[in-house]
Amino acid sequence: MNLLDQLSTVTKNLANLGQGKLIALISVGVVAVALVLGAGLYVNKPSYETLYVGLDASDLNQVSVALAEANMDFQVGADGTSLQVPVGMTGKSRLYLAERGLPNSANAGYELFDNVGSLGLTSFMQEVTRVRALEGEIARTIQQISGISAARVHIVMADRGSFRKAEQNPTASVMIRASANIGRNAAASIRHLVASSVPGLNIDDVTILDSAGQLLATGDDPANSAMNQSLGIIQNVQKEIESNIDKALAPFLGMDNFRSSVTAKLNTDTRQIQETVFDPESRVERSTRVIKEEQKSSQQQPDNAATVQQNVPQAAPQGGATGPQSNDQAEKKEEQTNYEINSKTVATVKNGYTLEKLSVAVVVNRGRVAAMVGEGADQAKIDAYIADMQKIVASAVGLDPARGDIITLTAMDFIDTELLNEPVLGPSVMETLTRNLGGIINALAFVAVAFLVVWMGLRPLARSMGVGGGAALAENEVAGLELPDFSPAGTGGAGGALMEGFGSDFGFDSTDDLLSLGEDGDGAFNRRVKEGPERRLGRMVEISEERAAKILRKWAVEKAA
Repeated sequence: MNLLDQLSTVTKNLANLGQGKLIALISVGVVAVALVLGAGLYVNKPSYETLYVGLDASDLNQVSVALAEANMDFQVGADGTSLQVPVGMTGKSRLYLAERGLPNSANAGYELFDNVGSLGLTSFMQEVTRVRALEGEIARTIQQISGISAARVHIVMADRGSFRKAEQNPTASVMIRASANIGRNAAASIRHLVASSVPGLNIDDVTILDSAGQLLATGDDPANSAMNQSLGIIQNVQKEIESNIDKALAPFLGMDNFRSSVTAKLNTDTRQIQETVFDPESRVERSTRVIKEEQKSSQQQPDNAATVQQNVPQAAPQGGATGPQSNDQAEKKEEQTNYEINSKTVATVKNGYTLEKLSVAVVVNRGRVAAMVGEGADQAKIDAYIADMQKIVASAVGLDPARGDIITLTAMDFIDTELLNEPVLGPSVMETLTRNLGGIINALAFVAVAFLVVWMGLRPLARSMGVGGGAALAENEVAGLELPDFSPAGTGGAGGALMEGFGSDFGFDSTDDLLSLGEDGDGAFNRRVKEGPERRLGRMVEISEERAAKILRKWAVEKAA
């Protein structure tokens, strides 16, 4: 039988089904095809990989328009700040966007000067452009820190005036978008970065905020207080001493066979000492004062008696007798010398620390010590080995018994650390199934749809084609069929063969299937009942008289021959 005959047979069989069954068959076929197409599209949809993350709204819009114009498939992430493209298109998409200068970040830096002309540009515009460029460059650098997705910098430069008494200092404000922990940890670094980037800017004049409005660092930051600085010094000293212990014990014990803890008591008070030292052995003559005084005096008293002649006018004086006479002479010399004593004034300011007391505790794995000493060694030998290690630790930390330092080294049994040394296992079966759950569900759905198509579509179609094939066989291959025996005894003989032949000729596997065709569905005839050949032949004739007549004529011709 050729293909055209088979198609004509299928068409006839479909026409014999009736309008209701035909509509139901077409509906089932359409639904099955739709399910297959839908499942195929869902399972075979392309996988996407991330192109950019953390895009601003303007950048996201520009990049989306550019990709749409280039007919490149993309989709926006659920967070609204990321773009995804099909796997394998990332490199091509980034090259295409880079040719168009996308994404174009809002934090423009020194490229602002590329579009600045030399004509008509005032000094104020030049200063504003320089500040904007500096802000953009600092913001870009801050965004390179791990965990910071965005940054905005505002710088207020010092306004220098001719008649201003007080000098104005520049200030800066920084807003970052990051988690609380990352923002607090990076605040100090950002302040130093901004202060070092702007001339004349102090660290205390830099304020840092996060996107939630939380103040991370400011001028009166408690982190810069003296108490926190003292705590930082203590922690650094303790870490340094622990590092020295590790360097001393690790070469022969191993890092996993000992643990050390150091507690240091420091005096971090700031002290200022001023002292004056005099040197009595060193004298310098500063000034000399000499006072010299000499006095001379002479005294003589005449002895003249009072007479009348002395009182006569115009009388000539006459010398009389000389009275007592005295002479005085005195000399005085005073000398004063001032000496300057050599002195030295020393002012000392101490901003460091003083180690007042040190406590060191070291725990060593007893099993490791026993293995190094040797199996079967007595306790005295082990104690001597531990004492030697204690001396090594004391020398490494700079122990001073006069200062009250304490060191304790004890051997203990450590817990089993084999689990830490085992290699990391790969993902478990459940984890693998969980990761690939989506693909497994898609594959099962596709298999289920294919099964439904085969069961509900192809199987009835194959059965219908089987009906046509049986009819063709009845027309072409009638050899071996016998005439019916209508006697009651012949029910299991030639009559049975006749009925079976009729059933195969009509496209059914057995006579019971043929008899059950066309019933009202109440199950009265859908059972295996042994009927006579006359009734079976009559029922077959009722189904198709023409086909039954052709078969009977061929049997009659063969019987006569």
